[in-house]
Amino acid sequence: MNKLFSDPRKAEYLNRGGADIPLKSPVKHETLVRARAYRKQRVVNQLLKHNCGAILIYDPISVRYVTDVTNMQVWAAHNPFRYVLLFADGHLIDFEFRGSEHVAKGYETVDEVRIGKPWFYMFTADRMDEVLAAWADEIADEVKQRGGGNMRLAVDKLDPPGVDALRSRGITIVEGQKLTETARLIKSADELELMKWTIQVCEAGIARMYQASIAGKSEQEIWAELHYENIRSGGEWIETRLLTIGERTNPWFQECSGHVGQSGDMVAFDTDMIGPYGYCADLSRSWTVDHVKMSDEQWSMYSTSVEQIEHNLSLVRPGMEFAEFNEKSWRIPAHFDLHYSVAIHGVGMVDEHPAIPVHAYWSADAYAGHFEEGMTLCAESLVGRLDGREAVKLEAQFVVTSKGIERLDTFPWEQR
Repeated sequence: MNKLFSDPRKAEYLNRGGADIPLKSPVKHETLVRARAYRKQRVVNQLLKHNCGAILIYDPISVRYVTDVTNMQVWAAHNPFRYVLLFADGHLIDFEFRGSEHVAKGYETVDEVRIGKPWFYMFTADRMDEVLAAWADEIADEVKQRGGGNMRLAVDKLDPPGVDALRSRGITIVEGQKLTETARLIKSADELELMKWTIQVCEAGIARMYQASIAGKSEQEIWAELHYENIRSGGEWIETRLLTIGERTNPWFQECSGHVGQSGDMVAFDTDMIGPYGYCADLSRSWTVDHVKMSDEQWSMYSTSVEQIEHNLSLVRPGMEFAEFNEKSWRIPAHFDLHYSVAIHGVGMVDEHPAIPVHAYWSADAYAGHFEEGMTLCAESLVGRLDGREAVKLEAQFVVTSKGIERLDTFPWEQR
């Protein structure tokens, strides 16, 4: 028997909008307008800092960050059909797919809307050189005219023919991902309001999954509840398919399937949800099918995972170096030899910089850095045994404040 409504800590999440009513955003339009202006200025500031005349942005997440304009985001991630040219003086040209120019009209972040010149093979085939030349001429001409002689162009993602074409026209290519990732690192109060709303929608979806976690349900049936809540409440997409049951929780990173859970099996998932306003809610929870009492082995993994996250959250403060965090981070007991690759990573519109390895991988994967006020991050934990049947996955989302951290997610841990 499903026990969701016998646990008032969890029942409230499903009841926030009513089981059959989409959640209605309380965010005011002026909040969104301020967030847009803040984000665009953050990238302009990076251009000025790195002495770049402009930045050419293809990554659909960064296009969204600087403009807030959406246009077939997932398709754009693997088909470079739209791009943005943002200049150090703040002028922004949005190049959109032919016939969809209207999607960018009315945005205060956009100064010009033009039809883009997609030159990837699907659209050009043996005419690639011709279209590529026209594309490069337009970009180079704009940089020359607006750059005041500054031919340094930051670029985030660009295939080699595009790099060669721009360089042949006198453009100096600067690695642009550092600029966009650095810009996205610190969130404004308005961004936090948008992110908090995405998390509320996500947790309503988690409650639906909790309710659906009964014997006889497949992984895909349970996972569909998160998609349903996200889409009907104004969300956008989900980046992964990470929900598994029972023996499919170990090893981790198996994608959800038609596998059917049995009473007492562990359910584990990672939301990776891009919700309303394009912000990410990256949360993980684990519980048992039918919400029966965990076995001793399950509870040992679960309580260990909670302890790891709570300990690591308690360490974070502004100014702390990543290396210091690693030295003080919680050590997973040796008998649990299955664990996650990172202890903490950044999150914004998607997962982002930084990525701080779990202690076992520190020496091989770590880089320098420190926590800053305004960073939004996720603390991760995966606990199990390589030769075991199941694993537990947990993850919490938080913002770094002047006093330490503020948890942004609220869906409760399990109790035994």
